[in-house]
Amino acid sequence: MQKTGLVILAIDIVSIIFRGFKYITREKVVDIGEVQITRNKENTVAWSPFVGVAVMVVGGGILLFGAKK
Repeated sequence: MQKTGLVILAIDIVSIIFRGFKYITREKVVDIGEVQITRNKENTVAWSPFVGVAVMVVGGGILLFGAKK
């Protein structure tokens, strides 16, 4: 359980530092026979820092209380 807690805490630290990520998709604007016009659209996935804090609490709880047998 301690390894699980450490992994969750490590993921949480990364999620707090990088508050989201961007990715690019192609979408078709015009399609007239052989003529096609596309554009790159930038999409953003972002999460709240509160989610990172909640995950940190869960990971810390697993780390502290998961080792007792």
